[in-house]
Amino acid sequence: MARERKPAVSDAPDAASLSFEAAIERLQVIVEELEGGSLSLEESIARYEEGVKLSRRLTQTLDQAEKRIERLSTGADGEPMTEPMELEGEPADEPKPVARPAREPAKTERREPDGSVGELPF
Repeated sequence: MARERKPAVSDAPDAASLSFEAAIERLQVIVEELEGGSLSLEESIARYEEGVKLSRRLTQTLDQAEKRIERLSTGADGEPMTEPMELEGEPADEPKPVARPAREPAKTERREPDGSVGELPF
C-alpha cells in the first residue's frame, strides 16, 4: 500500500496570498498533520515553520481589525459620531477624566446650640 504523499511546503500556497479564512483552514490542516504523526521529521519541521508563519499573519490581521473597530455614539451637539472602542486589557487611546465631587476640607469649627461658631479643641 503506497503512503499518501503530503504536499511539500513549496507546494503550499503562499501565506500572504491566502484569505483570512483560507489561512485558518490551512493552519488547521497543518495541526492535524502534525498531530497525526505520519510525517517525517523534515516534513514536520517544514509544516511547523509554515504554521508559525500563518499564525503570525493571522494574529497581525486580527490585531489590525481590532484597531479598526469603532463605537457609534452621540456627540455633545446630538450629532452621531464614532470613537475608538476600548478593548479589554488595553489602555484607552486618550485618558478620560473621571468627574468626582470636590471634597470639602475638614471643619475645624463647631456650631454651638445657639448657632454661634466655636473652635474645636484640636
